[in-house]
Amino acid sequence: MQREHHLLSVNGARIHAVTEGQGPLVLLIHGFPESWYSWRHQLTALAEAGYRAVAIDQRGYGRSSKFYQTEEYSIHKLVDDAVGVVKALGEEQAVVVGHDWGAPVAWTAAWLYPETFRAVVGMSVPFAGRGLVSLPGAPFGEIRPNDIHRDIAGPEADFYQDYFAARSAVITEIEADVRSWLRDIVVMLSGDTPEAFKPVLAGQTTLEGIRNGGLCILHGSRLKDNLVPTETLPAWFNEQDLDFYTAEFERSGLIGPLSFYSNIDSNWFALAEYEGRPLTQPSLFIGGEFDVATNWGREAIARAADHLTDFRGSHILEGSGHWIQQEYPEQTNRLLVEFLGGLK
Repeated sequence: MQREHHLLSVNGARIHAVTEGQGPLVLLIHGFPESWYSWRHQLTALAEAGYRAVAIDQRGYGRSSKFYQTEEYSIHKLVDDAVGVVKALGEEQAVVVGHDWGAPVAWTAAWLYPETFRAVVGMSVPFAGRGLVSLPGAPFGEIRPNDIHRDIAGPEADFYQDYFAARSAVITEIEADVRSWLRDIVVMLSGDTPEAFKPVLAGQTTLEGIRNGGLCILHGSRLKDNLVPTETLPAWFNEQDLDFYTAEFERSGLIGPLSFYSNIDSNWFALAEYEGRPLTQPSLFIGGEFDVATNWGREAIARAADHLTDFRGSHILEGSGHWIQQEYPEQTNRLLVEFLGGLK
């Protein structure tokens, strides 16, 4: 089936969307550092199963709009983009699927707009309520992000989310060699990470595990200093894939994507009024055995049914790291099609 590229006018922004197939709409939302291309294996599979699949570049990425103001990347702006894409494509409803940063956007969009999103799938990051990203001891945002981040990192380091939120230092290190930075972060956080590092990824179920897991940056240091340099790419992520991502970020820059992190603490306050509201639509979670965000969210996964009233279960893909739909596309596609087929 043929893919079509669209530039949609949504809430004063330009959103690049790639569509394939005909049928009920399925909206796919990527994370960091990714792109619509992260769903390249899902677009055709969903189209062949009888759905109209659409993968977007979130604002700040690819061909979508870039904004200077940090608040333009707040959770409400991102959710409004998701709603606007559905309307711009001439639809009233969609199933929304998100991975990494796309998962909190998908969960929150379904949470706040049940009339637009009839079902939701979160990948890597489980539903965390106002917290957006579940962490040990605060599965549903019970602790303010700034406070728990300090507890994780300690006085001499920054949790990577705060390091990203500050933007300046991480942009300097990435822009020095975008390609090698992307290559190393992809491999390090995947199921093809060096064998010695797999227990570190799997063990990030406590604050101490996160603190010692490579994602806290000593003051004056770089995240890259914690990465394991590699020249070998896994079979599921080849040189052409790396070339695509590299070209995207060399062209679009990092200010927009990193501004998602700059809003984490303010998002917690912005979502306070929804605390305790259940998410009632059919929902599903897909995680990875070695996915750090899945392991941070083990308590949230175990207690998902407390907050998701039509929870259809969780699936942790054995051997997968963080890039679930790219590392294990066949398993991901099967789970998505089965979930979609079970909707009324």
